[in-house]
Amino acid sequence: MTLSPSDLFYMALGLVSIALLFWFNRHLYRGGGVSGLELVYYATALAGLLIGWYFNLQYMREYGAEGGWVHWTQLLFVNPASASGGQDLIIGNVILFPLWTIIDGRRAGMRVSWWYFVMSIITSYAFAFALFLAVKERQLRAQAA
Repeated sequence: MTLSPSDLFYMALGLVSIALLFWFNRHLYRGGGVSGLELVYYATALAGLLIGWYFNLQYMREYGAEGGWVHWTQLLFVNPASASGGQDLIIGNVILFPLWTIIDGRRAGMRVSWWYFVMSIITSYAFAFALFLAVKERQLRAQAA
């Protein structure tokens, strides 16, 4: 699969958002190793990112100029099965995820906890969700030390 300039732009934007997150939290990554639970979260995040990007690239190839956020969201509701998953995704990612990451992230003393929502829009919800859990795990271990 050949990547278009648009594909590369959005992938670069996603990678920059990830790099910024690790930069904001660089104090957590100065030693300390990685817990087993943290590894599971990172592996899940990577799977969510790669699988999500794979299907989003297919979507962009198939729909071209017709594609976009509105069209993509409309396709979530083409039948009852996809509508069930679509409403879960929208409610979970657009309402609950930002509330959870901002409120719980602040309670845990995490930096820029709102950034995970931003990342979920340009990477993948599963990726941002799993990465939030990984960084929160690291934050809690750092606080306990």
